[in-house]
Amino acid sequence: MTREIMIVAGEASGDLHGSRLVQAMAGRRSDLHFVGVGGTEMAAAGVELLFPSSRIAVVGLLEVFSHLGPILSAQRLLRQRLRKRRPALLILIDFPDFNLLLARKAKKLGIPVFYYISPQVWAWRSGRVKTIGRLVDAIGVILPFEQEFYRARGVNAHYVGHPLLDSVRPEMSRDAFCASFSLDPSRQMIGILPGSREREIRHLLPVFLEAADRFQQRNETRPLFLVPRASTISETVLAQNGIDRYRDILDIRIISAYRYALMAACEAVLAASGTVTLELLLLNTPQVAAYRLAPVTYAVGKMLVKVPFFSLVNLIAGEEIVTELLQEQANSEQLAEALQQLVYDRQRSEQIRAAYTRVRQVLGSAGASQRAADLALRVLENPVR
Repeated sequence: MTREIMIVAGEASGDLHGSRLVQAMAGRRSDLHFVGVGGTEMAAAGVELLFPSSRIAVVGLLEVFSHLGPILSAQRLLRQRLRKRRPALLILIDFPDFNLLLARKAKKLGIPVFYYISPQVWAWRSGRVKTIGRLVDAIGVILPFEQEFYRARGVNAHYVGHPLLDSVRPEMSRDAFCASFSLDPSRQMIGILPGSREREIRHLLPVFLEAADRFQQRNETRPLFLVPRASTISETVLAQNGIDRYRDILDIRIISAYRYALMAACEAVLAASGTVTLELLLLNTPQVAAYRLAPVTYAVGKMLVKVPFFSLVNLIAGEEIVTELLQEQANSEQLAEALQQLVYDRQRSEQIRAAYTRVRQVLGSAGASQRAADLALRVLENPVR
C-alpha cells in the first residue's frame, strides 16, 4: 500500500535539498508517494507539487506583506490536505514561520513531523525552540553546533552533515571552463555574486560594480569580472541594476552555467552573504561577504539577532575568517579595500585557505541526504509521540 509523505520547502535551496532527500528516501522505499510545496528540483524528483514555492519564497518584512495572499492560500490548501488525507509523515525544510504553522496542525492530527534544516533559532527568536520541541518528532540539523544547542534544550536533534558537501565541486577544470566561454585563462578573474533574489540584486549589485571599478583603478591589470546569473534573475534585472552602466568601464561577463566552475576559477569573490559563502569555502576561493537590507528590516533585525557574525563560514568557525561588511559598511571603498587584500596580500589569502581547511574538517563527511533519509524513515516508522 502506498504511503503519502508531505514535504514543504519554501525557497530555492530548500527545493534542492528536498529533492535529494526525496531521492534518498525513494531509493530505500518503493511504497512512498511525495506531495507538497517545492520547485523544479522537487518536481523532477517525483514530488506532486500542490503549490509552487516560488509564490511564497520571500525574505524581509515588507516582502511578506506583499505576498500575504499566496502565503495564506498555500496554508489553507496544505492544512486541508493534512486533514483529509492524513499523510504518514510531514517533512518540513527550513522556512520556519510558514512551516511551524503546519507542524501545529499536524500535531493536532497525530501526524509525525520531521524537520530537516533548522530554523536559525540560535541567532534570533530563540523562544521557538520550545515550539519546535513540542511539535516535531525529530530534527536533522546541518550545522555542527546546532545538535548540541537543540539537545541542551530537550529537542531530539541529530547532526546529519551539510548537504553542500555532497554537491559542491567544479563541473570542469579552470582551463575547460575558460575555453567554454572564450576567456583568457592568464587573466585575473574576480567573481561578483550579488545574490539570487531581485531584492538582493538591487541592494548589492550597484555597490559591487562600483567597488570593482575602484579595484581596477588601483591596479595596472584589467581583470575579468565574472557574474553568474541565477535562474531566478533575468538579464534585464542585471542590466537595470548597473551592468549596462559599467560595460564600457569593466570587462564583465555574465555566465548562466557551470556556476561552481566559475567560482573556483576566481582569485577572489565579492559575495552576498548566504549559502554561497559556504560554497566558496568548499571551492577554496577567498571571499568578502556583504549584505544590505531595507532600513526597516535591518532596524528590527539589529534588535533581535544575537550572533557575533552573519556569514556561515564565520559562524561555524567561531571566528572571523571571512571579511564581513554589513549595511553601511558594505560600501564601494571598503569592499574594494577588502578585495585588494585578497588578491594582492598572499599571506591573507593563505590564512583564509588554511582556515577553510579547518572548517571543512568540522563539517565532517558527505552523505547528508542519506543520513537525513534514514532519520526521516525512523520517524515514519517510530514517531516519538
